[in-house]
Amino acid sequence: MVYSLLCIMIIALCVKIYLMKKSAREIADEFADRLQNDTNALIDISCRDRDMMHLADSINKQLKILRKEHLQYHQGNMELRNAITNISHDIRTPLTAIYGYLDMIQKTDDAEKQARYISIMKDRAELMKQLTEELFRYSVVLSNEGEGTTEEVFVNQVLAESISSFYPELSDKGIRPQISITDKRIIRQVNKAALYRIFSNLLNNAVKYSDGDLNIALSDMGEIIFSNTAKELSTVEVEQLFNRFYTVEDAHHSTGLGLSIARTLVERMGGRINAEYTDNRLTIRIEL
Repeated sequence: MVYSLLCIMIIALCVKIYLMKKSAREIADEFADRLQNDTNALIDISCRDRDMMHLADSINKQLKILRKEHLQYHQGNMELRNAITNISHDIRTPLTAIYGYLDMIQKTDDAEKQARYISIMKDRAELMKQLTEELFRYSVVLSNEGEGTTEEVFVNQVLAESISSFYPELSDKGIRPQISITDKRIIRQVNKAALYRIFSNLLNNAVKYSDGDLNIALSDMGEIIFSNTAKELSTVEVEQLFNRFYTVEDAHHSTGLGLSIARTLVERMGGRINAEYTDNRLTIRIEL
């Protein structure tokens, strides 16, 4: 009796060992397959052993993380290639124009034409300066990811001062902003310089894209809204406004980094920023 029971236990143990070895081979084969092929399929094993199922489940969780990182890397790589193309185009265009006008200056003795060509070249050089400065500011923002002291900031005052500083640019575009700032003191623990930068970038965006109007509001709950008519935009373009280096074709005086910087800074403060486009109207909302 004891011998029979012992035999049964040995057979059961051998079966278990066989099934576990089989499962180990299945895990190894499927893991190698998942690494080589672009698939969302998970590792599945025939054995129902609890420990082996736990092992397969743990590997599946790591595979999900790996796929997510791979996708982020792929998207970042595509974004970088597009960025290089956009930046090259934005810099090459004024540079080519400068070379062209230099050649025209050499071919004419007309002082009036030379003066006009030089003026155009100066404008193109200023554009290149703006592009390089915007790239530099963006690189500074990224390099200071973990830096920046916070303090209690009176958001109402920072917003009002930012709007005041942009009045000349807004006036040049014929924009008279409609402003609604709550009397309630909105205090947030944020980086003050970063908040100024956010408002500055949003106001600059309004200068570029507005069709002549701009509404700015700060609610009792602390929500900040920038809204303006922008008939030249589309829903697809608005969805991409916060993407790095994305530019709308009619606004090539920028690398498209302004709103990306704003999003980066808002998110570092633990806030949210989003854009929506309805009835030819662009609305950007910030919650800090």
